[in-house]
Amino acid sequence: MKINRLFLPGFLLLSIQLVFAQPQPPRLIVRGDDMGYSHAGNEALVKCYKEGIESSIEVIVPSPWFPEAVEMLKDIPDIDVGIHLALTSEWDNVKWRPVSASPSLRDADGYFFPMIYPNKNYPKRALVENDWKLEDVEKEFRAQIEMGLKKIPRISHISGHMGCTGMGDDVKTLVLKLAKEYNLLILDRNMQDWGVTGAGYLGPHATSAEKIESFSRMLESLEPGKTYLFVDHPGLDTPELRAIHHIGYEQVAVDRQGVTDAWTNPQIKALIKSKGIQLIGYRDLRK
Repeated sequence: MKINRLFLPGFLLLSIQLVFAQPQPPRLIVRGDDMGYSHAGNEALVKCYKEGIESSIEVIVPSPWFPEAVEMLKDIPDIDVGIHLALTSEWDNVKWRPVSASPSLRDADGYFFPMIYPNKNYPKRALVENDWKLEDVEKEFRAQIEMGLKKIPRISHISGHMGCTGMGDDVKTLVLKLAKEYNLLILDRNMQDWGVTGAGYLGPHATSAEKIESFSRMLESLEPGKTYLFVDHPGLDTPELRAIHHIGYEQVAVDRQGVTDAWTNPQIKALIKSKGIQLIGYRDLRK
């Protein structure tokens, strides 16, 4: 912006200079993942927006609680929403299937495979260890995007669940093509192109108290003028969520309740306010 000094009083010129000299505050996307994986998860994700600092929600379209997620999101029309593209059904006690006719993405029982990449606890049950077809991945991703946009028209972006959008160069190219075709943002592989830096807990984060402390440290570390993305998975410690787990990740309910506790914590909210951190969604990156 060019300012003509000849036509500005001294005090006004000084005010303008001070405004433009002030560093812009940090911007932070607080993204809650996996909406649809459980009823308790859905409740927690809504709670973290209404009572906390969450600024974006990812929805898993083929998940069993997706219809409820759609209805819940109608009640919070201001939240930024993305489609969490999924090719796995990782939990042992609850499963979901592709929404398209994509046989190479199904296990012997018709569900998604539990893992994307090889896992010693699930031998030969990772998608990449089986004869998956790129055309089936495209068919399934398109079906999930189109169902998501049909039910939640304000979808702003897509992301990948359990790393499914990075299975190989062909899949990475496919996802970028779909994002462009459907006019959706994708940051999984090109965060720097949008000026976004990933953020994480700074310290231990097994318990609620540890999450609050380590999340606070992360907030303190954010630099003025930069944009950050923090991702985690809210939940509630209920009987339903205690029954959801897989080998290697058994304490799902405790872990995800801790995320909810941190994101709704009054001290966390006060720290964000005191530091002037701007909570934004993916859609704000276009502005």
